[in-house]
Amino acid sequence: MMMNLKFPNYVKVAELGCSSGPNTFLAISEIINTINVLCQQSNQKPPEIDCCLNDLPKNDFNTTFKFVPFFNKELMITSQASCFVYGAPGSFYSRLFSCNSLHFIHSSYALHWLSKVPENLENNKENVYISNSSPQSAFKAYLNQFQIDFTMFLRLRSEEIVSNGRMVLSFIGRNTLNNDAFYRDCCHVWTLLSKSLCDLVLEGLVSNSKLDTFNMPFYDPNEQELKQVIQNEGSFEINDLETHGFDLGHCKCDNEEDNYEAGYNEAKAVRAVTEPMLVAHFGEDIIDILFDKYARHVTQHASCRNKTSVTLVLALTKK
Repeated sequence: MMMNLKFPNYVKVAELGCSSGPNTFLAISEIINTINVLCQQSNQKPPEIDCCLNDLPKNDFNTTFKFVPFFNKELMITSQASCFVYGAPGSFYSRLFSCNSLHFIHSSYALHWLSKVPENLENNKENVYISNSSPQSAFKAYLNQFQIDFTMFLRLRSEEIVSNGRMVLSFIGRNTLNNDAFYRDCCHVWTLLSKSLCDLVLEGLVSNSKLDTFNMPFYDPNEQELKQVIQNEGSFEINDLETHGFDLGHCKCDNEEDNYEAGYNEAKAVRAVTEPMLVAHFGEDIIDILFDKYARHVTQHASCRNKTSVTLVLALTKK
């Protein structure tokens, strides 16, 4: 994708939705190494690189910045590149950088999160997201919010990125089976969370009203929905759009013990992402019980193979 680029003396890279911890630097390291390899192949001097790490202001940037010396040390060993790391707190649904300042943007598993929970979900009872029992109004509300948010994201980034600048974005997306836009498989992450919360309602630990007023600010687009927003917004050209498998641990499960461990691991992963939202709405007391239920539901659905969840990887160039 970048073979024809003539690199300037200075390159500014942004990682959007960086989270915190050492894994933050995995993609950045790969980007820098790729730039250096391409420069070597074309006999160019490697540029100095500004690396801007973005996430919401409540992200633990202090933990992330503690790993910068280790990152720089490793970088000097592997590529001898000059890289300067900065934080850029804020929502990527708002302006983050000055006009025409970025050369490359990367975002991994962040853009399926919406700017807010869609409106008009009152009839989506006993579901925290879209399921096979959801009314058509719920699907339309989620799709509409995704279209608004992703359009805004593209428009803002088009102001910040230079002409011919590149973006690589990965999402949790979905395969549309049997032309059914509503369908999510029985082991979809949020379907299992809904079932787990319904268990707690039956046990009297959560009220129906609490469950019915909790919805995930999330949307898993399919390829066509992504393409439509990009084409309608008009600032970027699609270089590549790939679909890959998405699995939180069951691909290699061969027996009941493996299934139990996979269920426990998936519950931990989902808890790490959702616990702040769940605690804010339901309180802390139910969390341990909830994710014990969740792990059991994952184990019960371990044989599910006809899954709709996929990873979508999108490469774009600014026109």
